[in-house]
Amino acid sequence: MWILVMFDLPVVRKEERKAAMEFRNCLLDMGFEMSQFSVYLRFCTSSAQVQTYCKQVEQALPSGGNVNILQFTDKQYERIISYYGKKKQPQKKTPDQYDLF
Repeated sequence: MWILVMFDLPVVRKEERKAAMEFRNCLLDMGFEMSQFSVYLRFCTSSAQVQTYCKQVEQALPSGGNVNILQFTDKQYERIISYYGKKKQPQKKTPDQYDLF
C-alpha cells in the first residue's frame, strides 16, 4: 500500500511559513519522500501501518490550509505515468520490503 499526502498551506505570514516547513519536515521524519513540493509519498507494508501513519499525519496538521491523504495499492502505483519535461520516465517499481534506507 502507498500513502500520498497532498497539501496547500498558507505561507503569507512568517508563522504560516514556519508551520508549513514544520509539517514538511515532520513528513520527512516519518519516512515520506517528496514527489513534488506539496506532494509526499510513503510505502507501507500493511493496512495497519497505513492507519498508523494517517494518525501521525493528522497529529502533525498545521492549523490552516488543506491536506488530503490518498491510499492506493502497489499495482496502482506501478501504473503512474511520469514525465520530466516532455520526456516520459520509466514506470515506477514497488520497492522490495527489505530495502533499507
